Amino acid sequence: MHTASTGRPVLRLLSTPLEREAPGPLVSFCSHCGSHPGAAAAQARSRVCETCGLGLILESRADVAPDAGDAFLVLDRSLAVCAVSAGAEYLLATSEPDAVNRHVTDLLMPAGTEDTGGHSLAMAVAWAARGEGGTHTIVVRPANTFGIRLTARIASCGPTPAALVVLA
Repeated sequence: MHTASTGRPVLRLLSTPLEREAPGPLVSFCSHCGSHPGAAAAQARSRVCETCGLGLILESRADVAPDAGDAFLVLDRSLAVCAVSAGAEYLLATSEPDAVNRHVTDLLMPAGTEDTGGHSLAMAVAWAARGEGGTHTIVVRPANTFGIRLTARIASCGPTPAALVVLA
């Protein structure tokens, strides 16, 4: 890169826009049980899960969408919990009514000692909740328990941009 007389890099105009990573196919899933609705439910455009009757149908990329029974959370831009799967209720020893509208750090904390590659839990959730592409993997622990480490896969979900945090 060329530098100006000040020693700083010179900006230049790009003739073509930068390519963004293709998002991949979207998959629908239930915000409570994680099941994937069948073709009949997709055609009916129902917002409520036909399997459990409790969750709303959300979408995410196929490579990050949870499977039935997985532990996951859905968070908004303010890092507040919007949905807790049945698997996460069990794993985090909470119930959805007790967890909704609470800050993510009331349920999950960064594990602390592991290298996060420069990404914090809050930063990864904020990026995903804004709908920015990519998946971030961070090691976390339940806020009320020490000695347990969980891998959190964080990506965007929708239809309104939110952060999907799948725990393993």
